[in-house]
Amino acid sequence: MLTLQPQSPTPLVTQIVDGVRRLIEEGVLRAGAKVPSIRQFAHAHEVSVFTVVEAYDRLVAQGWLVSRPHSGFFVRRRIAATPGPTPLAAAAGGAASFDAMWYLRKIFENRHLAMKPGCGWLPGDWLFDDGVRRSLRALAAEDVDLGGYGDPKGYPVLRQWIRDGLAQQEIATDVQQVLLTQGSSQALDLAARRLVRPGDAVLVDDPGYANLLFSLRFAGARLAGVPRTPAGYDLAALERQIVAHRPKVFFTQPRLHSPTGSVAQLAQLHRVLQLAEKHDMLVVENDIYADLDPEPRPSLASLDQLSRVLHVSSFSKTVSPNLRVGFVVAHPDLVEDLAQLKMISGLTSSEFGERLAYGALTDGRWRKHLKALRERLARAHERVAARLAGMGFEIFCEPKAGMFLWARHPALPDSGPVSNKAAECDILLGPGHLFDPALAPMGWMRFNVAFCEDERIFDFLQRQAGAG
Repeated sequence: MLTLQPQSPTPLVTQIVDGVRRLIEEGVLRAGAKVPSIRQFAHAHEVSVFTVVEAYDRLVAQGWLVSRPHSGFFVRRRIAATPGPTPLAAAAGGAASFDAMWYLRKIFENRHLAMKPGCGWLPGDWLFDDGVRRSLRALAAEDVDLGGYGDPKGYPVLRQWIRDGLAQQEIATDVQQVLLTQGSSQALDLAARRLVRPGDAVLVDDPGYANLLFSLRFAGARLAGVPRTPAGYDLAALERQIVAHRPKVFFTQPRLHSPTGSVAQLAQLHRVLQLAEKHDMLVVENDIYADLDPEPRPSLASLDQLSRVLHVSSFSKTVSPNLRVGFVVAHPDLVEDLAQLKMISGLTSSEFGERLAYGALTDGRWRKHLKALRERLARAHERVAARLAGMGFEIFCEPKAGMFLWARHPALPDSGPVSNKAAECDILLGPGHLFDPALAPMGWMRFNVAFCEDERIFDFLQRQAGAG
């Protein structure tokens, strides 16, 4: 039914995607038909399982297939396109029917790989493990009521601590404007559910925060990318996108941006807010890497004072990702709406986890831990950037802070197949298409400097670049 050409210059992943899509368009594969499992397809066509995973990933993301848990993959029933130009159609990538479960499984299924330079978290021994353990012992000694659900907005004492910390960042807020969430992912999801309706145009960073992009596609948003530059934003492109698409909201990550590591400058933040005011647009600021930044910087929220900005952050990157404690602060009316959505979808967040996080954050060694972590990341940035540059990689920018470097090699135009080969060598890479609003293949890759200590990673990249 499908013939692959291993000797063709066209990557096998692209051949599979194009071939399956053609079979669907020609009616050979009809809506609802089950396609071979990943392992069946790999065995029948004598290709790598990871090659088929990548191809199915793209077919699901583009809306041609749907993944059903415990059942397999099926041809998705496609809705005929409405006539007329749709500038955001390509960026939507089958947005309204995107299977988020498939994406999340794809991201986390390879956590077992020994080397993880493409992951989005810190190694366990870089986190505040001792502080969490001390907090756990202290919490175990308390007479904690485990019989209730807790406050709908989250543990009040931690919310007060967050309010005081935001005041030091010149964000004036009331404790009632602080909503605790299950990590920043839930905070962003609540914001998307409150602010975005199917078919709405939404501005996002390009490249952008992968989890958010897939969440917005699932919500049916039409994504309009705002190009990132080494210094932050392409402001001219931002204004063009606003005028062309009249978005209701801009989801962005000004500081230590994932995946590029870039930091938007003060003048750019002012301009973003000017455009938001002029065009009646809200801004959701994802500031989850603030604690990793050694420089005190203004945020969109500090400049706007939560008039048009919803400010999201988390303790997952510095305390522990397993605690799943994040927060969002916003205008009082919006916070009440978000709290309602939180209750509808999952009742309260875990007060036990929030108490545990609070104990770690108020531990006397917390600030010392942050200082040491920032210094360790700075050293890792210098070392990894030097290695990649010495191998001929182009590095987007060198922030010397945060977790990520964004880089590409001229001999590797598509990082997708490279990532598949890496998985076969026990290496988890971060291919660029995951961070692209249009899911377009590209050579860029995200490198987590904290996970780039193993020389086998660079040996693998060197072999691939030489072969390319």
